[in-house]
Amino acid sequence: MSRTILVTGATGTVSTALISELAEADVNLRALAQEASDMDGLRERGIEVVVGDLDDPDTLPPAFAGVHDLWLLNPNGPRAPENNMNAVWAARQSGVERVVRLSAIGAAFDAPNRSGRLHALSDREVEASGMRWTILRPFWFMQNLLNEAADIAATGTFSLNMASARLGMIDARDIAACAARILLDEPDRHHGTAYTLSGPRSLTFDEVADELGDALGGLVKYSPVSDAAKRETLLGFGVPKWIVDMLEEYARAYVSGWGDYTTDSVSELLGRPPRDIAEFARDHASAFRTG
Repeated sequence: MSRTILVTGATGTVSTALISELAEADVNLRALAQEASDMDGLRERGIEVVVGDLDDPDTLPPAFAGVHDLWLLNPNGPRAPENNMNAVWAARQSGVERVVRLSAIGAAFDAPNRSGRLHALSDREVEASGMRWTILRPFWFMQNLLNEAADIAATGTFSLNMASARLGMIDARDIAACAARILLDEPDRHHGTAYTLSGPRSLTFDEVADELGDALGGLVKYSPVSDAAKRETLLGFGVPKWIVDMLEEYARAYVSGWGDYTTDSVSELLGRPPRDIAEFARDHASAFRTG
Protein backbone atom coordinates (compact mmCIF):
# COMPACT_ATOMS: atom_id res chain seq x y z
CA MET A 1 0.00 0.00 0.00
CA SER A 2 1.34 3.42 -0.92
CA ARG A 3 2.08 5.75 1.95
CA THR A 4 0.45 9.17 2.18
CA ILE A 5 2.83 12.08 2.70
CA LEU A 6 1.53 15.46 3.84
CA VAL A 7 3.69 18.43 2.82
CA THR A 8 3.30 21.61 4.87
CA GLY A 9 4.68 24.96 3.74
CA ALA A 10 3.92 23.68 0.27
CA THR A 11 4.61 26.96 -1.54
CA GLY A 12 8.01 27.51 0.11
CA THR A 13 11.39 27.06 -1.52
CA VAL A 14 12.23 23.66 -0.02
CA SER A 15 8.71 22.23 -0.05
CA THR A 16 8.24 23.17 -3.70
CA ALA A 17 11.43 21.31 -4.57
CA LEU A 18 10.38 18.39 -2.34
CA ILE A 19 7.07 18.04 -4.16
CA SER A 20 8.97 17.85 -7.45
CA GLU A 21 11.25 15.17 -5.97
CA LEU A 22 8.28 13.10 -4.81
CA ALA A 23 5.91 13.69 -7.73
CA GLU A 24 6.92 10.53 -9.58
CA ALA A 25 7.38 8.32 -6.50
CA ASP A 26 4.96 5.59 -5.45
CA VAL A 27 3.34 7.68 -2.73
CA ASN A 28 0.10 9.56 -2.23
CA LEU A 29 1.23 13.16 -2.11
CA ARG A 30 -0.88 15.71 -0.26
CA ALA A 31 -0.15 19.44 0.07
CA LEU A 32 -1.44 21.66 2.87
CA ALA A 33 -2.61 25.15 1.93
CA GLN A 34 -4.33 27.96 3.80
CA GLU A 35 -6.31 28.75 0.66
CA ALA A 36 -7.06 26.10 -1.97
CA SER A 37 -6.80 28.71 -4.72
CA ASP A 38 -3.11 29.15 -3.89
CA MET A 39 -2.41 25.62 -5.08
CA ASP A 40 -4.06 25.44 -8.50
CA GLY A 41 -0.73 24.55 -10.11
CA LEU A 42 -0.27 21.54 -7.85
CA ARG A 43 -3.81 20.37 -8.40
CA GLU A 44 -3.24 20.49 -12.14
CA ARG A 45 -0.28 18.13 -11.61
CA GLY A 46 -2.58 15.63 -9.90
CA ILE A 47 -1.43 16.40 -6.35
CA GLU A 48 -4.11 16.38 -3.67
CA VAL A 49 -4.56 19.78 -2.01
CA VAL A 50 -6.08 20.06 1.46
CA VAL A 51 -6.98 23.26 3.28
CA GLY A 52 -5.73 23.92 6.78
CA ASP A 53 -4.01 26.61 8.82
CA LEU A 54 -1.24 25.85 11.32
CA ASP A 55 -2.43 28.91 13.25
CA ASP A 56 -5.83 27.26 13.74
CA PRO A 57 -5.70 23.69 15.10
CA ASP A 58 -9.41 23.14 14.46
CA THR A 59 -8.76 23.22 10.70
CA LEU A 60 -6.13 20.47 10.75
CA PRO A 61 -7.77 17.08 11.51
CA PRO A 62 -9.28 16.59 8.01
CA ALA A 63 -5.92 17.45 6.40
CA PHE A 64 -4.05 14.93 8.55
CA ALA A 65 -6.53 12.06 8.25
CA GLY A 66 -4.93 8.99 6.74
CA VAL A 67 -1.43 10.51 6.64
CA HIS A 68 1.53 8.22 7.29
CA ASP A 69 4.42 10.70 6.95
CA LEU A 70 4.53 14.42 7.69
CA TRP A 71 6.96 16.92 6.16
CA LEU A 72 6.82 19.66 8.76
CA LEU A 73 7.86 23.16 7.77
CA ASN A 74 6.60 25.97 9.98
CA PRO A 75 6.38 29.62 8.93
CA ASN A 76 9.29 31.62 10.32
CA GLY A 77 8.02 33.93 13.01
CA PRO A 78 7.37 34.32 16.72
CA ARG A 79 4.45 31.86 16.54
CA ALA A 80 6.57 29.08 15.00
CA PRO A 81 6.53 26.89 18.16
CA GLU A 82 2.75 27.25 18.37
CA ASN A 83 2.41 26.25 14.71
CA ASN A 84 4.67 23.26 15.35
CA MET A 85 2.63 22.29 18.40
CA ASN A 86 -0.60 22.40 16.42
CA ALA A 87 0.87 20.24 13.66
CA VAL A 88 2.38 17.70 16.06
CA TRP A 89 -0.87 17.43 18.00
CA ALA A 90 -2.89 16.89 14.82
CA ALA A 91 -0.35 14.32 13.63
CA ARG A 92 -0.50 12.34 16.88
CA GLN A 93 -4.29 12.41 16.96
CA SER A 94 -4.43 11.17 13.36
CA GLY A 95 -1.96 8.34 13.84
CA VAL A 96 0.86 9.78 11.74
CA GLU A 97 3.84 7.44 11.98
CA ARG A 98 6.77 9.68 11.05
CA VAL A 99 7.68 13.37 11.08
CA VAL A 100 10.53 14.82 9.04
CA ARG A 101 11.05 18.38 10.25
CA LEU A 102 12.87 21.27 8.61
CA SER A 103 14.79 23.02 11.36
CA ALA A 104 17.80 25.33 10.98
CA ILE A 105 21.57 25.27 11.31
CA GLY A 106 22.69 25.40 14.92
CA ALA A 107 19.21 25.10 16.42
CA ALA A 108 19.80 25.04 20.17
CA PHE A 109 18.58 26.67 23.34
CA ASP A 110 21.79 28.74 23.42
CA ALA A 111 21.81 29.62 19.69
CA PRO A 112 22.95 33.20 18.95
CA ASN A 113 19.68 33.98 17.16
CA ARG A 114 16.04 33.82 18.13
CA SER A 115 15.15 31.60 15.18
CA GLY A 116 17.63 28.96 16.33
CA ARG A 117 16.24 29.06 19.85
CA LEU A 118 12.64 28.76 18.64
CA HIS A 119 13.60 25.89 16.34
CA ALA A 120 15.16 24.15 19.34
CA LEU A 121 11.80 24.24 21.13
CA SER A 122 10.06 22.69 18.16
CA ASP A 123 12.80 20.11 17.62
CA ARG A 124 12.47 18.91 21.19
CA GLU A 125 8.71 18.65 20.89
CA VAL A 126 9.03 16.48 17.80
CA GLU A 127 11.64 14.30 19.50
CA ALA A 128 9.28 13.73 22.44
CA SER A 129 6.18 13.20 20.30
CA GLY A 130 6.23 9.40 20.34
CA MET A 131 6.35 9.32 16.54
CA ARG A 132 9.38 8.37 14.47
CA TRP A 133 11.28 11.53 13.67
CA THR A 134 14.12 12.97 11.66
CA ILE A 135 15.29 16.59 11.77
CA LEU A 136 17.08 18.48 9.01
CA ARG A 137 19.19 21.50 9.95
CA PRO A 138 20.39 23.16 6.75
CA PHE A 139 22.85 26.00 6.26
CA TRP A 140 22.04 29.28 4.53
CA PHE A 141 20.27 28.61 1.22
CA MET A 142 22.02 29.47 -2.05
CA GLN A 143 18.52 30.42 -3.24
CA ASN A 144 18.68 33.42 -0.90
CA LEU A 145 20.98 34.93 -3.52
CA LEU A 146 17.98 35.21 -5.84
CA ASN A 147 16.79 38.07 -3.61
CA GLU A 148 19.80 39.99 -4.95
CA ALA A 149 19.09 39.17 -8.61
CA ALA A 150 17.60 42.54 -9.53
CA ASP A 151 20.64 44.43 -8.21
CA ILE A 152 23.04 42.05 -9.94
CA ALA A 153 21.17 42.38 -13.22
CA ALA A 154 21.09 46.17 -12.97
CA THR A 155 24.48 47.01 -11.50
CA GLY A 156 26.56 43.83 -11.31
CA THR A 157 26.75 44.29 -7.54
CA PHE A 158 24.95 42.82 -4.54
CA SER A 159 25.08 43.97 -0.93
CA LEU A 160 24.76 41.95 2.26
CA ASN A 161 25.64 42.62 5.89
CA MET A 162 27.87 39.54 5.98
CA ALA A 163 31.28 41.25 5.94
CA SER A 164 33.87 38.57 5.09
CA ALA A 165 31.85 35.73 6.60
CA ARG A 166 32.58 32.26 5.30
CA LEU A 167 29.78 29.67 5.40
CA GLY A 168 28.86 26.24 4.06
CA MET A 169 25.81 27.40 2.11
CA ILE A 170 23.59 24.78 0.46
CA ASP A 171 21.37 24.52 -2.58
CA ALA A 172 17.76 24.10 -1.40
CA ARG A 173 17.28 21.41 -4.05
CA ASP A 174 19.70 19.24 -2.09
CA ILE A 175 17.73 19.80 1.10
CA ALA A 176 14.63 18.63 -0.74
CA ALA A 177 16.45 15.63 -2.18
CA CYS A 178 17.59 14.62 1.31
CA ALA A 179 14.06 15.01 2.66
CA ALA A 180 12.69 12.90 -0.19
CA ARG A 181 15.29 10.19 0.43
CA ILE A 182 14.32 10.00 4.09
CA LEU A 183 10.58 9.99 3.37
CA LEU A 184 10.96 7.22 0.79
CA ASP A 185 13.13 5.05 3.03
CA GLU A 186 11.68 2.73 5.66
CA PRO A 187 10.35 4.72 8.64
CA ASP A 188 12.89 3.27 11.09
CA ARG A 189 15.97 3.92 8.98
CA HIS A 190 16.53 7.57 9.92
CA HIS A 191 14.56 7.64 13.16
CA GLY A 192 16.18 9.64 15.94
CA THR A 193 18.67 11.43 13.68
CA ALA A 194 19.27 15.14 13.19
CA TYR A 195 21.22 15.89 10.00
CA THR A 196 23.09 19.17 9.55
CA LEU A 197 23.10 19.78 5.79
CA SER A 198 25.76 21.87 4.08
CA GLY A 199 27.14 22.47 0.63
CA PRO A 200 30.50 21.03 -0.48
CA ARG A 201 32.65 23.97 0.63
CA SER A 202 32.65 26.97 2.89
CA LEU A 203 32.47 30.18 0.86
CA THR A 204 32.86 33.91 1.25
CA PHE A 205 30.53 36.16 -0.69
CA ASP A 206 33.47 37.45 -2.72
CA GLU A 207 33.90 33.85 -3.92
CA VAL A 208 30.17 33.66 -4.60
CA ALA A 209 30.44 36.82 -6.69
CA ASP A 210 33.27 35.28 -8.72
CA GLU A 211 31.18 32.18 -9.45
CA LEU A 212 28.19 34.28 -10.45
CA GLY A 213 30.40 36.34 -12.71
CA ASP A 214 31.76 33.20 -14.39
CA ALA A 215 28.23 31.94 -15.02
CA LEU A 216 27.06 35.29 -16.36
CA GLY A 217 30.14 36.03 -18.43
CA GLY A 218 30.89 39.30 -16.69
CA LEU A 219 32.03 40.92 -13.47
CA VAL A 220 29.88 40.55 -10.35
CA LYS A 221 30.94 42.28 -7.17
CA TYR A 222 29.98 41.74 -3.56
CA SER A 223 29.69 44.97 -1.56
CA PRO A 224 29.42 44.43 2.20
CA VAL A 225 27.19 46.88 4.05
CA SER A 226 26.40 47.59 7.68
CA ASP A 227 23.56 46.00 9.60
CA ALA A 228 21.83 49.39 9.70
CA ALA A 229 22.02 49.80 5.92
CA LYS A 230 20.64 46.32 5.26
CA ARG A 231 17.92 46.86 7.84
CA GLU A 232 16.82 50.06 6.11
CA THR A 233 16.70 48.30 2.75
CA LEU A 234 14.67 45.35 4.02
CA LEU A 235 12.22 47.50 5.95
CA GLY A 236 11.84 49.63 2.84
CA PHE A 237 10.74 46.53 0.95
CA GLY A 238 8.11 45.85 3.59
CA VAL A 239 9.87 42.92 5.30
CA PRO A 240 8.36 42.55 8.80
CA LYS A 241 10.54 43.87 11.61
CA TRP A 242 10.68 40.47 13.35
CA ILE A 243 12.13 38.90 10.21
CA VAL A 244 14.59 41.76 9.76
CA ASP A 245 15.77 41.34 13.36
CA MET A 246 16.14 37.60 12.85
CA LEU A 247 18.16 38.01 9.64
CA GLU A 248 20.43 40.50 11.38
CA GLU A 249 21.07 38.06 14.21
CA TYR A 250 21.97 35.33 11.71
CA ALA A 251 24.29 37.72 9.86
CA ARG A 252 26.12 38.61 13.05
CA ALA A 253 26.52 34.93 13.88
CA TYR A 254 27.91 34.13 10.43
CA VAL A 255 30.32 37.08 10.63
CA SER A 256 31.63 35.62 13.90
CA GLY A 257 32.54 32.39 12.09
CA TRP A 258 29.53 30.42 13.33
CA GLY A 259 28.82 28.86 9.91
CA ASP A 260 32.37 28.24 8.67
CA TYR A 261 32.26 24.47 8.30
CA THR A 262 30.73 21.72 6.19
CA THR A 263 29.32 18.24 6.83
CA ASP A 264 29.11 14.98 4.89
CA SER A 265 25.40 14.49 5.54
CA VAL A 266 24.20 15.24 2.00
CA SER A 267 26.71 12.81 0.49
CA GLU A 268 25.78 10.15 3.02
CA LEU A 269 22.06 10.50 2.30
CA LEU A 270 22.21 10.88 -1.48
CA GLY A 271 25.34 8.97 -2.47
CA ARG A 272 26.64 12.02 -4.34
CA PRO A 273 28.23 15.34 -3.42
CA PRO A 274 26.00 18.34 -2.77
CA ARG A 275 25.67 20.90 -5.55
CA ASP A 276 28.42 23.49 -5.67
CA ILE A 277 27.80 27.23 -5.98
CA ALA A 278 29.10 27.05 -9.55
CA GLU A 279 26.28 24.67 -10.52
CA PHE A 280 23.72 26.83 -8.75
CA ALA A 281 25.00 29.90 -10.62
CA ARG A 282 24.83 28.17 -14.00
CA ASP A 283 21.34 26.80 -13.35
CA HIS A 284 19.98 30.20 -12.30
CA ALA A 285 21.97 32.45 -14.64
CA SER A 286 18.85 33.69 -16.43
CA ALA A 287 17.39 34.96 -13.15
CA PHE A 288 20.50 37.05 -12.47
CA ARG A 289 20.39 38.49 -15.98
CA THR A 290 16.79 39.63 -15.75
CA GLY A 291 16.40 40.37 -12.04
